[in-house]
Amino acid sequence: MKNKKFIFQISALALTLIIFFAFNASMYFMLTRKLSNNFSGTTQSKMIDVSLYLPHEEKSELARIDSSLHLSENLPVLDGAAALVPVYASVIENVYPKGSVTYEGGVFSDDNFYGENFAEDSKMQYKNTVRGYKAIVDGETDILFCAAPSEEQKKYAEEQGVELVYVPIGLEAFVFFVNSNNPVENLTAEQIRGIYAGEYRNWKELGGADRIINPVTRLSGSGSQSAMESFMKGTPFGKKSLLAITGASIGYSFRYYMDGMVGSDSVKMLSLNGVYPSAENIQNGTYPVTVKFYAIYRADNENKNIPILIDWLLSPEGQELIEKTGYVKIEP
Repeated sequence: MKNKKFIFQISALALTLIIFFAFNASMYFMLTRKLSNNFSGTTQSKMIDVSLYLPHEEKSELARIDSSLHLSENLPVLDGAAALVPVYASVIENVYPKGSVTYEGGVFSDDNFYGENFAEDSKMQYKNTVRGYKAIVDGETDILFCAAPSEEQKKYAEEQGVELVYVPIGLEAFVFFVNSNNPVENLTAEQIRGIYAGEYRNWKELGGADRIINPVTRLSGSGSQSAMESFMKGTPFGKKSLLAITGASIGYSFRYYMDGMVGSDSVKMLSLNGVYPSAENIQNGTYPVTVKFYAIYRADNENKNIPILIDWLLSPEGQELIEKTGYVKIEP
């Protein structure tokens, strides 16, 4: 009797082990192996390292020119999108005096991902696009460096009775990117709209590998999301497959943000309609989705240095600075 009970226990244990290993093997072949080559991880949005773009710091990665404009008083408060931090920080570097950028506690914090410890009196702020548009309408910022606003941001300004002035100061490309292991190099605008509308679900439909497509979107109200909504031309976004997370993603942003600020060998920008988003192709207009970025201010702002600074940004010196930051100058 005892022998039978012992044999039963051994058999039950063996069966449990077989089931356990069978389950893990099935999970590996069905999910883990697929995820290990899913082309997805590096296409997620990344935080910028603001510490690299602090004015009047010797090691900062800012553009420097021989500026003829130097402001000393009534300094406009500058703020903007993550992608444009190098632009307005370089303006402060070249035009504003030392001491115009200040921090709570006296030093810049490594945790300052969203401008948390720029002091209230600092002439440089970093609220990014969503909070930045609110700040310019609310009068907390004098000049906002951003892409075009979303409909919600326009509506907020109208509700507050605020007229905003948009001055184009440079050009940028709206780009689409994938993991560098993804064999796809080029897509048409219609194919990308089809991806985000849910018409294409697998990369093999577009000449790629047999992988589910994971179309990554951005935060509502961000500059890149507003640009994407414009790119879709009224085509509604489709619902993602529940299995999209196991597939290969595609994302979008602005060229310099991807290439110059959070550049990585693990991601690559796609050609669109057969044209790669190089600075030359942006300047000559052959890249299909070229956008302007703006210096934005309230029409009722009486700070006399605002028009002086914007005129300088449009001058040869200012446009030289735009180019040195990695963007493309705008034609007069």
